[in-house]
Amino acid sequence: MRAVDLDYRYIRAFMVTARHLNFSRAAEELNIAQSAVSRQIKLLEDGVGHQLIVRSSKKVILTDKGQALLNLVEKFEQDVTGIFLGQVSRTLKIGILHGLLENWFNDIITDYARSKKLSLVVEVQPMERLKEKLLSGQYDLVFTSENIQSELVSSLRVFDEKMILISKSEINLKDIHDYPWVVYNENDNLFHVFKKHTRQMIAVNSITSVVNLVKKGVGVAIVPDHLLKPTDNLKTYDVKGLPKASVFISTLNFQTLPEPLKGLVEMIKKKALN
Repeated sequence: MRAVDLDYRYIRAFMVTARHLNFSRAAEELNIAQSAVSRQIKLLEDGVGHQLIVRSSKKVILTDKGQALLNLVEKFEQDVTGIFLGQVSRTLKIGILHGLLENWFNDIITDYARSKKLSLVVEVQPMERLKEKLLSGQYDLVFTSENIQSELVSSLRVFDEKMILISKSEINLKDIHDYPWVVYNENDNLFHVFKKHTRQMIAVNSITSVVNLVKKGVGVAIVPDHLLKPTDNLKTYDVKGLPKASVFISTLNFQTLPEPLKGLVEMIKKKALN
């Protein structure tokens, strides 16, 4: 079977003629000579190797191949219209850090789902994976702790995080090494702030579990303050040397944010202001 040599320059002439079933009216709409319309369709037929239109002095009839091609072209036009006029159902793909999803983003998901009636796919990933999947187009938007600015990506600060030390009961910070430490990973802030380390450490790769373990009296931890609820009844301490942190929305550098991404970003900005 030979490959079809489909010259897209002549599709328009075929499509308009097929809709009108009249060369004269097609020529008038295309603002070219009737002979040019006929010639372009003939060149298209030569390229695909099939007759698309049966010609006569009084009538134009589409062949089976011609009707099939017209149906396909009209569907393509509808799909393109849907893409650029926002008529296609759109699923937003979002990447986020674990703690932000469980303790902050769930409320935004709820509000957005109710107001926009659109689909969301939200995945938890580590920082480097978030950037990687955003750059490869697998995510429309990511939430990170890094201000990513490049030719391809831009970031908007949503809010600042305050890091605090938490415990179930009163402790003496001078004896912090005497308490068990509940940490997220080997880069936890406890290791950087206190020179003398504990002999007992519990590492849990879930920031929610870190907080829950402290609530059970297992040990002490350093976490963002927005993770805590008033009902947690935990003791909190400001500790010198803790780094300042912020949460950012990062997207590809669109000239204009596409809908519904724009709606989600605006909702997040309003939430941050409140």
